[in-house]
Amino acid sequence: MSRIRAVAVVVALLAVAVWLGGLLALGAIAAPVVFSVVPAPSSADAMTIVFRRFDLVAMACAVVVLSVEATRAWARDPFGVFDHLRVGASALAGALAVLEGEVVSPRIAALHWAGAVRGLGTTGIELARLHDVAEACGKAQVGLLVAVVALHVVALRTPSVQRTRLSSPG
Repeated sequence: MSRIRAVAVVVALLAVAVWLGGLLALGAIAAPVVFSVVPAPSSADAMTIVFRRFDLVAMACAVVVLSVEATRAWARDPFGVFDHLRVGASALAGALAVLEGEVVSPRIAALHWAGAVRGLGTTGIELARLHDVAEACGKAQVGLLVAVVALHVVALRTPSVQRTRLSSPG
């Protein structure tokens, strides 16, 4: 493996680790604890700020991961089937991070700051729906990022000559 490719893979995997670890830490640990221990609306106040900040981290990590893939393509690094799958999973995870960070979370925050209570009234029903969308985006990103790591491992274990043959027709 070339040094450039090795550095690129390390950078991408570090970005994935931060992104994936943050999703798991917030979604599986912090949010359930905060919402069960801290009384409303303080719990929602705190988690709204935390999620908005993490949205920026997730989107930055997506930019890093996709920049690495673009750099590898620009450098004409041989791409095989697993590489194409990894790029697709990375792009989809990145799109979900942007959707969550630029559309879903800001709307959740606006509804919360306007006094909406999840499930109560029209705004509360919208808040609950958006919360479900955010949760689905987060879970999908987790699955996609796990796949990205696995596909990096598979691609690293597949020799370049074989990877090129897998991707070329005939």
